[in-house]
Amino acid sequence: MLAAMTTRELLSGLTDLVLPSTCGGCGGPGGGWCPACAEATGGPLSVTLPRAGPTAAAGRYRGPLRRALLGYKERGRRDLAPSLAGLLVPPVAAVLPVSPPGAVWLVPAPSRPGAARLRGGDHVARLARGLAVRLDAAGLPTRVAPVLALDRRVRDSVGLDPAQRAANLAGGMAMRAGPGAGRPAPDAVVVLVDDVVTTGATLLACRNILRRNMIKVSAAVVLCDATGGAAGGPEVLTRVPDEVHRARPGHPGIPRAGR
Repeated sequence: MLAAMTTRELLSGLTDLVLPSTCGGCGGPGGGWCPACAEATGGPLSVTLPRAGPTAAAGRYRGPLRRALLGYKERGRRDLAPSLAGLLVPPVAAVLPVSPPGAVWLVPAPSRPGAARLRGGDHVARLARGLAVRLDAAGLPTRVAPVLALDRRVRDSVGLDPAQRAANLAGGMAMRAGPGAGRPAPDAVVVLVDDVVTTGATLLACRNILRRNMIKVSAAVVLCDATGGAAGGPEVLTRVPDEVHRARPGHPGIPRAGR
């Protein structure tokens, strides 16, 4: 009897790993990302970073969004990837030029090779691919260019101050792809994608290496803003102008995630 109970419990646990039965944000029943958690993100938010250009976040690094990101990033909740990618749609709409020429290129911030292996792949690149699917479906041609790579000697940035983060990345990031179809042209609209921004060191390093390779970054979007915000808190982009959603004549508009 005990063995049978243990087997049932084991099978139940394995089922939860494959098909999670709880919301990744609040832990409520239903799995995935519930409507209440989608409403609670509070974004898109404008993030002010020195020399980083226009940057927007889906929400602050707290509450359901933080729990969902940690579940996706560190605990194998890959089922959350489509929902989290969808949360990046409003930030993209907020930072895009009114009429982008040609396709928009998403460049994911690279993960450390060891971390990517442990997580079963690059989690930011996966988010960028999911975001591209959403934008393409809305009529905005989008391509993903995972052209940046980190050296294996780059260490985890958790606990490092801004100067240490910058030093950690110095010389540790490089272009991975050569010229060709997989690389944005110098005049392309390029949007950096990352999961969390804390000091802006990673986004700045990405911008610098791309600029040295004649690729100009137009903007950046992140899931979570962990900068602490300026005095009075980050600016909430409560209304994205309609003309931004209509990236070109006939564009049906970029839908808001979780609605």
